[in-house]
Amino acid sequence: MNKTWMAVIIAALFEVCWVIGLKHADSIWEWGITVVAIYISFYLMIRSSRSLPVGTVYAVFVGLGTAGTVIAEILLFDAQIYVSKMVMIGLLLVGVIGLKLLSRDKTEEVRGK
Repeated sequence: MNKTWMAVIIAALFEVCWVIGLKHADSIWEWGITVVAIYISFYLMIRSSRSLPVGTVYAVFVGLGTAGTVIAEILLFDAQIYVSKMVMIGLLLVGVIGLKLLSRDKTEEVRGK
């Protein structure tokens, strides 16, 4: 996995942080951390879209963020687990992995790989 895809994954992790922050932040410090997480996630996503297809970057970013948020809500906030929800998250992750496998870095296209 190259650095650009790693940046997309890190951006999605920060997305999970800021989405949870939007729901659960109570203090000025928690809101500050939420704003920083928003900035970092979008910065990394936008930077990654310079060398990867924008649609693929966005789909992977949102897909991983969605799955991560659902899992974090279950682990950290005792959200109920539904089999149907887990199946849908699994399908979402299969789609995200498929998009990642089918996309090519723009620098790889230039080099002819």
